[in-house]
Amino acid sequence: MSLDLGETVGQLDRLSQSVRLSADAREKRLAALLEAVSAVPNDAARARTNGDTGRPFLAAQVTDALLGSYPPAGPPTDWTVAAVDGSHIDVDRHLPVHCYLLNFGGCVLTYGTKPDATLFSRPHLSTQANELYISDPNNPAGEEAVSGSLLGLVRTVKELETLADTAEEQSAGIPVLALIDGSLVMWGLSGQAYRPFVRDAIVRDGLLPALDRFEALAAQRPVALAAYISFPRSTEVVNAFRCALCPHSQSICRNSCNNRRSTCEPCSEADEFLDRDVFQKLLEPGWRSPVYRTNSSVPREHYGERQQVYFFYLNAGEEIGRVEIPAWVAENEALLSLAHSLVWDQCRRGQGYPVAISESHEQAVINAGDRRVFRRMLTDSLERQGLSAATSEKDRSKRTPWL
Repeated sequence: MSLDLGETVGQLDRLSQSVRLSADAREKRLAALLEAVSAVPNDAARARTNGDTGRPFLAAQVTDALLGSYPPAGPPTDWTVAAVDGSHIDVDRHLPVHCYLLNFGGCVLTYGTKPDATLFSRPHLSTQANELYISDPNNPAGEEAVSGSLLGLVRTVKELETLADTAEEQSAGIPVLALIDGSLVMWGLSGQAYRPFVRDAIVRDGLLPALDRFEALAAQRPVALAAYISFPRSTEVVNAFRCALCPHSQSICRNSCNNRRSTCEPCSEADEFLDRDVFQKLLEPGWRSPVYRTNSSVPREHYGERQQVYFFYLNAGEEIGRVEIPAWVAENEALLSLAHSLVWDQCRRGQGYPVAISESHEQAVINAGDRRVFRRMLTDSLERQGLSAATSEKDRSKRTPWL
């Protein structure tokens, strides 16, 4: 039986009415929260958010100011923005061979006296054992199959490597903003999801060398690396507000709070707010927040000090975006200003979203038609070699319905 749209629309209308009725009260609560936070000295805020707070929520580390807003500088005379995005076809147990396909799309836009644009799409078919499995160097029998969420982590590393290749190819002397879609934090590695040798292969042997290439390039010319997150749902800054306001011990906090709300005052003033709610109220278009440092356990425990992840929020015109940068950008005023001004310029040109990321996504995306063609090409190639292209009967039944 299909979805009852008549019943569904009634429920949606009731939801909308509820949101409208609570909007005024929510606005007053947000104003009260900001008033309370503005009274906290920055020194106290830095002390209360330094490192792992031991509280049952992730709170950003205040590095400069708890609140504030900063205007963008003007762009340089000439500059380049390079962006890379990726897509993939995962391992499919119904296919006759074990493989996956990565596709990397890139966009290089040069502005100023000699404007130029370059687009590329680079597919890579992974079929070798060292690509299909991550092996434990200390245990010949230990291995992890690369598929699902782990393939997503591998792809992220490869995107950064491709972006580093692209940045290194640009003309010397022109400032470069290297942009990637998503986060610099490997959130999929948090907790105990993967064994240590898998984490080491992703971070120590993959991510960190790629990040080091950008820093080495920045020692020769102005290069800033940034990751852009659209419409973020993070609460790290709001949780920093909670830490700054909280008069209670950590033991009370652990029994009274979670990542969304608290049962104790004054922390409960921040209940259910997102970071973007705060900065939608505080930032003018183009302006950014203070720079914060994430306290995520992944970079804190597994990245080097120069690769620690910092971030700021940007009013991109149509939304509040989150911009993540490595420590060597955050701690360099010129590179921080370059990242801020050029991300804002990209958002302005892209109607609220970085145009280079949007174009690289178009080059990278693998749509449903592409996936069908890939499957057909694979079976045709096998048959031309006189090899079996057999698939499972379950897969065959899905593709040839008989009712």
